[in-house]
Amino acid sequence: MTIDFKQDILAPVATEFAAMDKLINEGISSKVALVMAVSKHVVEAGGKRMRPIMCLLAARACGETDLDQAQKLAAIIEMLHTATLVHDDVVDESGLRRGKPTANATWNNQTAVLVGDFLISRAFDLLVDLNNMVLLKDFSTGTCEIAEGEVLQLQAQHQPDTDEATYLSIIHGKTSRLFELATEGAAILAGKEQYREPLRLFAGHFGNAFQIIDDILDYTSDAETLGKNIGDDLMEGKPTLPLISALQNTTGEDHDIIRRSIATGGVSELDRVIQIVQNSGALDYCRQRATEETETALKALFQLPESEYRHALYNLAQMALHRIQ
Repeated sequence: MTIDFKQDILAPVATEFAAMDKLINEGISSKVALVMAVSKHVVEAGGKRMRPIMCLLAARACGETDLDQAQKLAAIIEMLHTATLVHDDVVDESGLRRGKPTANATWNNQTAVLVGDFLISRAFDLLVDLNNMVLLKDFSTGTCEIAEGEVLQLQAQHQPDTDEATYLSIIHGKTSRLFELATEGAAILAGKEQYREPLRLFAGHFGNAFQIIDDILDYTSDAETLGKNIGDDLMEGKPTLPLISALQNTTGEDHDIIRRSIATGGVSELDRVIQIVQNSGALDYCRQRATEETETALKALFQLPESEYRHALYNLAQMALHRIQ
């Protein structure tokens, strides 16, 4: 089964999606020309806009018929996502994001950090307009946890003893939490308390699977497909799941090489590391974990009533997983 993104995922909310796109552009307008230029640059370099699409689909899956507020929420989600990417790129000293020059590479770190701040502040400015205290609280707590996830990741850098539980805490914060806000937020806005938990579980486990798959692709994909350089995470000494798993499955020199490459970073032994990871069975283990996370996500999703929107969310999870098949 091949899933077509436009047809099988985006189509049910295509009209709302177009409206949301306009809202983002209105949202990032600023009296300061540079703020506007940088914001526009980073928003346009965006990817598939998966999080806002998820938000719109979740709103519809909850039975929401008037999507005015959900469109605003989806725009807010994308602005928050963009802000975290801008800050990430500064922290990682990245020159490319999805094959395009990053804000920090195009302008400089100072500009990128401050415009990231602007986008977060602007997102909350717009969030207040939705006039929902529960939603505001969820987002305030959630954005704190996203920042904590990033700091946890920084702390784990160059630490070969990082275990899978720590890795999961990191990816929950830095990746899954925003997916959770996108879907649970839609349920809060729709006033469907009973769907909050299922949607949060769906999005959280989907986010975990999504990040694990991203980390697998670092070892199996090429820069062209990935939009960033292979070995970027290795270069920064980030202990991702393929490396954590390879450490458990190796002994002797292979084990030492992996430990050393996490501890020191750099890509001098990149080819050897890729080979060890591929031969150690680590990627099979990661694929299995990504599959388990996806299955847990779908189990939660099926607590929502059957609809084309629920089916589109199902397709989204399947499509993410099939990147590694």
